[in-house]
Amino acid sequence: MTEPKQNTWTQPFIVFIAAFFCCVLWGSATPAIKSAYEMFRLGPEDTAARLVMAGLRFVIAGVMVICFFSVMERHFLVPKKESYAKIPLLALFQSVGQPYFFFLSLVNTSGVRSSIINASGNFFAILFAAYIFRMEKMTLRKWLGCIAGVVGLVLLLGGFRAILDGTGFTLAGEGAMLAADAFYALGSCLSKVYSRDENPVVLCGYQFLCGGIILFLIGILSGGHLVFYNASCVLVLLYMGFISAGAYAIWGILLKYNPVSKISILGFLNPVMGVLLSAIILGENREALSWNGLLALALVSLGIILVNRDPSVKQNKA
Repeated sequence: MTEPKQNTWTQPFIVFIAAFFCCVLWGSATPAIKSAYEMFRLGPEDTAARLVMAGLRFVIAGVMVICFFSVMERHFLVPKKESYAKIPLLALFQSVGQPYFFFLSLVNTSGVRSSIINASGNFFAILFAAYIFRMEKMTLRKWLGCIAGVVGLVLLLGGFRAILDGTGFTLAGEGAMLAADAFYALGSCLSKVYSRDENPVVLCGYQFLCGGIILFLIGILSGGHLVFYNASCVLVLLYMGFISAGAYAIWGILLKYNPVSKISILGFLNPVMGVLLSAIILGENREALSWNGLLALALVSLGIILVNRDPSVKQNKA
């Protein structure tokens, strides 16, 4: 009797390669956006233009997600009437508040720092889920993960003294990235609540689209505009949209066919790839290879593994 054929998306090698690719995409967000600032010649004071860019990025991402999954489902995805009020609220957190502070931070801090600090969204999410939304129970393992992450961030910023005297921490840089992570974590919790009654793909695609339109309009009304100096400007904008859409599409497929904890734990690769790509693309080798940078990355990655690890899920042995 022949054994049933294993689904391609559950094979360990495919799972790892697909998850790794998603993390490469997410990790490339910081260097891609900082490179886009240079291509569009945006200075630190061009806040309105950055909002226009962020808006276009999320509109593109929303269109990509909706179109891709509509093809997969063989019908055009539309939200339920009950979701009409939920999507704009979700967009305010994940596609307006989060990108506003994220784009602000990237002007005022390095790619390496941004990549490691950005991983703190994992720790915000577990705390918000446990103490605000009551969807999770805090365990010793999760607390240890959060503590490891915090210690890593403190090391990255030069210690408590550097944070307090302002030499290792600025509100417009590191502070803005933490605010972006908090917005995203709140949005993730809301998304989990709303997805009980709505297709999460529909929520994602339309909140990208809604948030992108809001950001774009705010930027335009504030006097912002983008000048496409060459074809590279178009390509980098399309790539930034694909980062969100492509990673979400593949990650969503992995979650569909595998235990959540098995996939979520691979999220530790996000800051690793962010630091590596920032070193390669932005030339931030010195900070990426510094002892406090490497130790901070290791602690934050360990923290992500601890908060996402589910001891109840046993791996099948060959």
